[in-house]
Amino acid sequence: YAAPALLVAKHDGSWRMVVDYKKLNNITIKDNHPLPNMEQAIQVLGGGYNFFSKLDMKSGFWQIPIKEEDKYKTAFITPDGLYEWNVLAQGLKNSPPSFQRVMTDILSPCRQFSLVYIDDIIIYSRSFEEHLAHMTQILSILLKHNFQHQIDYLSHTISEHSGLSWYRKFIPQFATIAASIHKITNLTKPNKKKFIWGDSQKQAFLQLKYLLVTSPLFLDFPNDKYPIILTADASKIGIGGTLQQIIDGETKNLYYHSQVTSSTQRRYDPIELEALAIWLCFQRMRSYLLGRSIIIYTDHCPLCNMMNSSVKNRRVDRISILLQEYNIEKIIHIKGQHNCLADYLSRHPIQHHEEIFDADYGIKMLFDVEPPTTVSVPDTKPPVINAVVTRSKRKQMLQQQVVSSHTLPINPSKKTFSDIQPTNIEPSTSFTCPYFDIERIKEEQTKDPNIQRKIKELQGKNIRTSYIFHDELLYKLMPMHKNSIKKTKVIFLPTTLVDSLLKAYHTDPLAGHFGIKRTYLKLKNRFKWPGMLHSIIRYIKKCLPCQQHNISRIRKPGHLCSIDPPDALFQLIGIDFCGPFNRTPRDNQYVLCITDYFTRCINAIALPNCSAQTTAQTIFDDYICLYGVPKSILSDQGIHFNNQLMDSMAKLIGYTHIFSTVYHPQSNGMVERFNATFVPQLAKLQDRYNNNWDEYLSPVVFAYNTGVHSTTHYSPFQLQFGREPRLPIDKPSSTYVFHKPNDYYTQLRKSLQIIYNNAHINIIQQQSKYKKPYDKHRSDPIYAINDQVLTKIQGSRSKLDPRYSIIPRIIVKTQHPIYWVKDQTSQFIHRVHVNDIRPI
Repeated sequence: YAAPALLVAKHDGSWRMVVDYKKLNNITIKDNHPLPNMEQAIQVLGGGYNFFSKLDMKSGFWQIPIKEEDKYKTAFITPDGLYEWNVLAQGLKNSPPSFQRVMTDILSPCRQFSLVYIDDIIIYSRSFEEHLAHMTQILSILLKHNFQHQIDYLSHTISEHSGLSWYRKFIPQFATIAASIHKITNLTKPNKKKFIWGDSQKQAFLQLKYLLVTSPLFLDFPNDKYPIILTADASKIGIGGTLQQIIDGETKNLYYHSQVTSSTQRRYDPIELEALAIWLCFQRMRSYLLGRSIIIYTDHCPLCNMMNSSVKNRRVDRISILLQEYNIEKIIHIKGQHNCLADYLSRHPIQHHEEIFDADYGIKMLFDVEPPTTVSVPDTKPPVINAVVTRSKRKQMLQQQVVSSHTLPINPSKKTFSDIQPTNIEPSTSFTCPYFDIERIKEEQTKDPNIQRKIKELQGKNIRTSYIFHDELLYKLMPMHKNSIKKTKVIFLPTTLVDSLLKAYHTDPLAGHFGIKRTYLKLKNRFKWPGMLHSIIRYIKKCLPCQQHNISRIRKPGHLCSIDPPDALFQLIGIDFCGPFNRTPRDNQYVLCITDYFTRCINAIALPNCSAQTTAQTIFDDYICLYGVPKSILSDQGIHFNNQLMDSMAKLIGYTHIFSTVYHPQSNGMVERFNATFVPQLAKLQDRYNNNWDEYLSPVVFAYNTGVHSTTHYSPFQLQFGREPRLPIDKPSSTYVFHKPNDYYTQLRKSLQIIYNNAHINIIQQQSKYKKPYDKHRSDPIYAINDQVLTKIQGSRSKLDPRYSIIPRIIVKTQHPIYWVKDQTSQFIHRVHVNDIRPI
């Protein structure tokens, strides 16, 4: 037995040692000693008792010794060797029930006036003298058994009037509803004469009674016969969690929790945020969870094994160690669509510190001056009932609020809480009428000089023309279809009505924002005006929703810009990670690929992780120390490459680190192409049962380097070493005799110079060959500074979310095909490729 140990910082700046007893807990037989029933305990304390004292056992677990023959099981690792616990350690599965059994047994004579919940003891009495006697008896028993204590029960404040206040965490807006009651019950002693129970207090009291007995606000107490289900979720806004039990097929709600994440926590990785949500819920619900069987539901699959094995994330592993003292049966993955309640709580967290969690809760904490006589809720924030907004939808709503150029009027009137009723939500979409008033067309035709000139020509001369004037309207005669002799008349539209007509036939919901061809075919048999098709094309290309959502059926813009080949090897290298793969017995999970842009020679190193430290150490040991310092290194902008450690190494050793554009892997396409090549080769060779892909990595790389490359027409091996590789099946090569060592160097230099020149020419020719078909039928727009454009939204999104940014962005720097654009909302400047830009 040897468990790892680590130090965790406390809030006060001190340190707590935590031991990871995962493996020991997995083989430990569960102790099913019951915990006190919380509902009964609270009911007993609310039974008219006037005096309460609460004792907390000082380092409670450490006051219980461990049997000598079992101490070796608690061994943990330190830099100075193995140590064993002499007393009950935190993190062991059976520590809480074992401690509860001891405390229950020794305090059994005091059950009539005390309650014990693990290391919390509360003594309750009706008179002061009786309370002194009870305290003396309790302290005598603790002294007899050598227990130490320090002079809130289950994190609740108990008083003789605690029957209602205990439920304050279960009632939304408790402080607001009960404000009128607290106004008269929290009076100071000199102001007790001002106590008046009026209508506002009566209405508030009745409202609280109603909320207590109305589902789903009424929460249940835990039933020890059934496991407790904790469902947690996290977002960039906050974390949320629900505590439930399924009893006889019915779900009982025990607790709701949500809180805002800090600015630091918002930068956590998704797996760290989800684990943080679980840990914060455990902290908040500790009195419900400690000693009970727990099942955790999460919509983040990688956390399902966090209690049994490491997930290779320091924060998550630390949280899993802190959770060892709880009896967690299993962690189950559920789909995000089934995690609505916790998801909603994480997106609507408690924004400010809530007074209901303070022991000294009072009306003075709510109001700096005299509290109001009525409780009201502003109209500007109507209640939301059963509303769930997804992450992508919420982001889109926030962006649309910024785009909107008008503000909604705020109604300063207020309603009382009892006046708030659920209302039917009216459809927000307004449908414009696509019907054109014939009289307006007549009016606009009379103002159009071009139309009036044609009308005069028709009235003055009897000539054959494609126009007719009928019922004071000018019509255009158009063939019904191609090669048709029969013609039909369509209204000749004034140019002043073109935009309104296109709005009706394209932008209107009944038009559906369809494309150019469909819109043109709808209009061509009804209206006609000069430059009709060009007007439709121009209008739809300027339609912002169409640019944001439409899928382009043509090739992405931007011609191929090849990287100029280096003059020799070891000048420009590309690096990239491939993985994660299944973890091998050697603990490898990633592959770092290093490619020379001249020879196309590959170095691939199997690694256990892709951290910045591992990356820098590998590049230094496995490349720089073997081949020297390259002039430039090209990589993507992953955190394993773009960090302070890599920047410092570049400055210290003396090379230039070039980063490719985000979401444009073609910038480092040579490495990406090799990644797509060697993975299938490993899959063909590996032993699926032993998972030994890393054993075949070096042979696969050797096979690649010894093959002729289609671009250089030489093998990477030959370009690097100046000779053909000798393979296992080859015959011994003929020998060359050199009279002097310098003769070999001269011959090698001549050979390398010849193949380098040929390889350089071949690379340029192949790049030109690839560029021609790539650029064919592909636009290459060039933008200027201050142009407004839309940029592609990368990452996962729902099907109805826009593909391009809702808010137009401004180009502030150009280096075609790379552009720097500024977000008008956040003022953040980022780099994008012309492929990911759409003009407005």
